[in-house]
Amino acid sequence: MVIYIIFIGITIASWLVQNSLKSKFSKYSRVPVGGGLTGAQVAQLMLQQNGIHNVRVQSVAGQLTDHYNPANGTVNLSQPVYGTCSVAAAAVAAHECGHVLQHATGYSMLKLRSSLVPAVSFASKWVTWVLLGGILLVQVFPWLFYAGVALFAITTLFSLVTLPVEVDASRRAIAWLERAGITYGEDTAMARDALKAAAYTYVVSALGSLATLIYYVLIALGRRD
Repeated sequence: MVIYIIFIGITIASWLVQNSLKSKFSKYSRVPVGGGLTGAQVAQLMLQQNGIHNVRVQSVAGQLTDHYNPANGTVNLSQPVYGTCSVAAAAVAAHECGHVLQHATGYSMLKLRSSLVPAVSFASKWVTWVLLGGILLVQVFPWLFYAGVALFAITTLFSLVTLPVEVDASRRAIAWLERAGITYGEDTAMARDALKAAAYTYVVSALGSLATLIYYVLIALGRRD
């Protein structure tokens, strides 16, 4: 019963966090930053000032689809961020460039997350089918469910490792925005608030994954008894 209450709580928290994130980004997207720089220009300036010249800034479709791709050396900014001059756009652009700086400086948690990507890609592809097979074929292949739990544990570990990576990227972003004079005073507070709201989505996701893993582990332990 307790685990179900936790799931309900996490679901409600996720809904609240998502709505808060959308509301804050909508609000801060209407507040321009000094200098009239768009998100793309903020990203390009941050990379330039940190001596990084081999990463390209480009626009991608969608909203909240911003990400850094180390495989092809690109900072991908969603269209509302790429071409908009606002506190929200500057915060997101600087955050993604924060990941670039992590990569350039060999940030340990980013290296750990990157090393997990192949295993997570495999686990994400098969975990649902392996768990389902473990439930349906428990009499024939009793070990299959345990294998599914192990795969899910990999995805949970990835979610937990992602948290410090995202927090550190935001810290780097806010520090540079202030240092470069892109934001100051109230603008900096709004940028920090926007990135904090985004970070909460990762927190809720990690907690949800951890709760689900505990649920599966309890089922596995019950089977052994």
